[in-house]
Amino acid sequence: MTFLITGGAGFIGSNLANHFLSTGEDVIIFDNLSRAGVARNLDWLYATHGDRHLTHLHADIRDADALADAVARADVIYHLAAQVAVTTSVAEPRTDFEVNALGTFNVLEGARLAGHKPILIFTSTNKVYGGMEDVAIVEEQIRYRYCDYPQGIAEDWSLDFHSPYGCSKGAADQYVRDYARIYDLPTVVFRMSCIYGPRQFGTEDQGWVAYFVIASLLGWPITIYGDGKQVRDILFIDDLVRAFDLATEDIQVTAGQAYNIGGGSDNTIAVWREFGEVLRDLIGREIPVSYSDWRPGDQLVYVSDTRKARRDFGWQPQIGKREGIERLLYWVQNNLELFAPPESHLP
Repeated sequence: MTFLITGGAGFIGSNLANHFLSTGEDVIIFDNLSRAGVARNLDWLYATHGDRHLTHLHADIRDADALADAVARADVIYHLAAQVAVTTSVAEPRTDFEVNALGTFNVLEGARLAGHKPILIFTSTNKVYGGMEDVAIVEEQIRYRYCDYPQGIAEDWSLDFHSPYGCSKGAADQYVRDYARIYDLPTVVFRMSCIYGPRQFGTEDQGWVAYFVIASLLGWPITIYGDGKQVRDILFIDDLVRAFDLATEDIQVTAGQAYNIGGGSDNTIAVWREFGEVLRDLIGREIPVSYSDWRPGDQLVYVSDTRKARRDFGWQPQIGKREGIERLLYWVQNNLELFAPPESHLP
């Protein structure tokens, strides 16, 4: 089998590539290395596995011809490459659209014209559900929670694209599903929540779990936007890799479907009021933070209802939130040389 991973040098992609390379599969990484830190992930993959089964194509998903050549060689495609920050999408909406919407269209067209119908799994986002302002929220002492959805938000929730990022990923999400309907391509959509784990070079804008861990260990400033009681469900990277595997193996069931993939109701955490307590306990000292205004569109609560994935392909998270945070912390502690301070924090 040959696996093509767009954005394969990124956090999720490098973990997925490592998984396949460890079992002797052929992996093509299609990545322009534009995100900070990802070149280190690629170096790690080559240092660990060599180049017998690993190929890196330094190219951009906006380059349809380069992408078509790569897709033609693949049995399975994991389309992870994306512009991932809401703030960047607001500042640079054209780039956001070209990368997320047009880039995904290029992948789909490459698959449609390849002649052998490769399996395609696309990583979408929970942002396709919008701000969900009409959902009743209860404020408790250290967290918010849904009033009426103890299992979280299911896939039949109405789509409501907010922000250029939500629109571009939402358009891509629907194109991927429609190519299954119209062209009979075996495509699957993962609408993902907060994924975290080793090899994640998180920032304030994206990858907050990793950023808080890294910043806490290295003494970088941490700003909490809002009151820190916002709740998310977090999913450790190994559980996501397993979800990719299972959804691919059961493609006769999963083709054409969308799945909410996150930590689910058992792995919810308040982004600072609870997460900060876990970090303080693990690190053994107080962690200074500052507070700032709420960011526009920030959801008070988002929790994925993952029961459809359990029903269709037997997946559910296995790594609890504390164990996962501890694993991430251990990796950062043992790889501090990989982390340079953000430019805004340089003296």
